[in-house]
Amino acid sequence: MARILITSAIPYINGIKHLGNLVGSQLPADLFARYMRARGHEVMFICATDEHGTPAELAAAKAGKPVEEYCAEMHDVQAEIARGFRLSFDHFGRSSSQRNHRLTQHFAGRLAENGLIDEVLEKQVFSIDDNRFLPDRYITGTCPNCGNTSARGDQCEECTKQLDPTDLINPRSSISGSTNLEVRETKHLYLKQRALKDKLEAWIDSKTDWPILTTSIAKKWLNDGEGLQDRGITRDLYWGIPVKKGDQPWPGMEGKVFYVWFDAPIEYIAGTAEWADANGKDDSAWERWWRTDKGASDVTYYQFMGKDNVPFHTLSFPATILGSGEPWKMVDYLKSFNYLNYDGGQFSTSQGRGVFMDQALSILPADYWRWWLLSHAPESSDSEFTWENFQASVNKDLADVLGNLVSRVTKFATSKFGTTVPAGGHFGAQETALIADLGARIRDYETLMEQMEVRKAAAELRAIWVIGNEYLQSAAPWSVVKTDPEQAQAQIRLALNLIRVYAILSQPFIPDSAAAMMAAMGSTDWTWPADISDAMRALPAGAAFSVPENLFRKITDEERADWQTRFAGTRT
Repeated sequence: MARILITSAIPYINGIKHLGNLVGSQLPADLFARYMRARGHEVMFICATDEHGTPAELAAAKAGKPVEEYCAEMHDVQAEIARGFRLSFDHFGRSSSQRNHRLTQHFAGRLAENGLIDEVLEKQVFSIDDNRFLPDRYITGTCPNCGNTSARGDQCEECTKQLDPTDLINPRSSISGSTNLEVRETKHLYLKQRALKDKLEAWIDSKTDWPILTTSIAKKWLNDGEGLQDRGITRDLYWGIPVKKGDQPWPGMEGKVFYVWFDAPIEYIAGTAEWADANGKDDSAWERWWRTDKGASDVTYYQFMGKDNVPFHTLSFPATILGSGEPWKMVDYLKSFNYLNYDGGQFSTSQGRGVFMDQALSILPADYWRWWLLSHAPESSDSEFTWENFQASVNKDLADVLGNLVSRVTKFATSKFGTTVPAGGHFGAQETALIADLGARIRDYETLMEQMEVRKAAAELRAIWVIGNEYLQSAAPWSVVKTDPEQAQAQIRLALNLIRVYAILSQPFIPDSAAAMMAAMGSTDWTWPADISDAMRALPAGAAFSVPENLFRKITDEERADWQTRFAGTRT
């Protein structure tokens, strides 16, 4: 039994996420966590809401609520939606937790002790009418590159150019709209990432099995242009983790908080500590996952995220860990994803374009979405959600292949042999060939799942469903029962066992449907089919089974057209 630590990029608090966010981190991480648990490994799967930074304050102000209240409410909303999608987190924490406060301040103190923090005087925009410094996202104006009049002070969403607030033409406060702005000096802390470049480069170079997408982004940020830069880790904000050295005040940093990108990845560790607290465990319970001097040296740590998060997880967060000089567990494998686009364009949170997670669950069960998203995961390149493709995949893969097999077998068995597994006959050449083919394909499926080849694993699982249908077509028990009822009983006994095996194999992708299949077979034995010959005999003759409710319904053309119209623009 291995010990597997899994984290997915933590979703930002300002609103409900769309399907592109889901497939870029949380959903494939859940697939991997479920698979590793199914193989008998000890798994710790951690996620949280990312609650600090300018967007949280702006979203709270727009909602007319104190930021603390807004974040608490949105955490509960996101946690409920995660449960709806059957995301099997061991803990879904909050980056605003006291655990994260203490750990973030601890890391800052250690970095300062090791000479890796600079106090830098810099010029920043101050709003006279708001009586405060404005962090980059609190300033909007015209992009000097493309002319977009609503560019933010950190980046233009139209042309994607990285900006500084002072680059904007006609800048204004995002809080009040005031243009009564001036540039003043303020002091901030910078993490001296350049001093850690050699260590970071050696660490990245050691990860020879990482996806090309991950390493190419990491090395681009490490070496392109001016290369790795020191990074500001504080902001002039109300909402955030107060700047301290451990539990001591930091002179000159009064009223400032740590930058959200400094504290957010630390929440992976803090979230595990929150898990221990929630379950009445002491610190040793979480430290055995994160401290290599306290048991974490035998942990394998996997991270899942979209490609936009890769620089922070391959450079900034590792710089924090390495710079602390302490024996913290670092990531072993970083699985990154490209973008999922939407129906000829892009998902847009601001425009309400696309399908958001709560909306998806309101029209179809989670398994329909899980299957399509994972079987079309944007691994080697960006992929695109279209309603036509979604309809075809649900109808052909889920309804026609898997659902049809379960329905045909259970209904035929009940009509001819009753509601217990028939005892007659023996497995013949066809059954032996199916078992051998199934065994080989399951080994291939295991390899792909262990390598986190999500789309290929989905394709292999579908192929495993298909060979069951091909066996039924070839064996034709509905014809054999007329001439050799004993042999038909053996064929149906094999097919019922096949449904149980399919439930086990499919559970990481479609957990609710897998549970329904297992319940219909009257079994609670989720043992992974390591010995396929034994697994295909696990349901004994005489064991009760039932016909499950229709596992998957087909999507009609009328529904598809309606949804395509409903989710084309402004969210209501």
